[in-house]
Amino acid sequence: MLGFKGKSARIVISAHSLLRWTLQQSQNVVQHPHIICMCKHKPLSYRTVYTSAIRYNASGAATADPKKKIGAMGYFLLIIPVAAFGLGTWQVQRRKWKLGLIKQLEDRTNAAPVAMPVTHQELEELEYMKVKVRGTFDHSKELYVGPRQEVIPGSAGGGHGGSMISTKARFGYHVITPFHCIDQGVTILVNRGWIPKNLLNPATRTGGQVGGENELVGVVKMTEKRAPFMAKNDVARNQWFYCDFDEMSQVTGAEPILIDVAAESTTPGGPVGGQTRVTLRNEHLQYIITWYGLSIATGLLWYTGIFKKKSGASTRPPVRHI
Repeated sequence: MLGFKGKSARIVISAHSLLRWTLQQSQNVVQHPHIICMCKHKPLSYRTVYTSAIRYNASGAATADPKKKIGAMGYFLLIIPVAAFGLGTWQVQRRKWKLGLIKQLEDRTNAAPVAMPVTHQELEELEYMKVKVRGTFDHSKELYVGPRQEVIPGSAGGGHGGSMISTKARFGYHVITPFHCIDQGVTILVNRGWIPKNLLNPATRTGGQVGGENELVGVVKMTEKRAPFMAKNDVARNQWFYCDFDEMSQVTGAEPILIDVAAESTTPGGPVGGQTRVTLRNEHLQYIITWYGLSIATGLLWYTGIFKKKSGASTRPPVRHI
């Protein structure tokens, strides 16, 4: 015992020997003392310092303190990783449903065209399917919806680009024209396709203003929702930002039924057909990664910050200097 002389040294040796003998003889769990000697050439002050969360057995191995348990708040925080895992699993199911819906829409739009039914109820069952109609256009009641980006007919997912030759996106308008169906005896709305802004005036595209009887193939559309923050339609000025079938039917006298002309029915010199978009937003994969990642991260934090601290043990207990 360096630094101690005489009686002080004998006290240190005796205390140390007594501690070792006690640990060797005891088979039960005892608390590990730390002897801190702060004296020099003076009578020894002996004190025992106990750790607050860790116990030691006779061999000196650390064990958990049964008095320290995970409280209600600890279990409450466990809700975060569990809930994140549940949301990730829910997004897996949502992605599976969305992929099935996209596949269903693609199959419907690529199916062979059928004769357009007479009743509105039958039409609802054919939404996004191709139908054949025969009749005449009323070009005097054209409506213009836009601005709209051009869709290249036949591109995957409704790509964008210039008509036939350009690969750059262009903006213009869709031309909606009343069409009297001879076989069904009703007048419907037909989206003839896309035109650039400089051809908005019908006088600039007289070659595409076909008259007489025409046979068309088009995709049935039953509804079109107004996007958030989109401006309202100005019916008086014939400015349409979205297709409101009811308002359009009141203006033109047609039924609130609309078909998009397919690309194969495009009139030379007229609007470019095939403007139906069948793609749906599918961002579920990134939601899956986000929720599962959050579950793993918060789960590790809970394990290391709460579970391990409460039920685990350390091989080196904290020392308090006295």
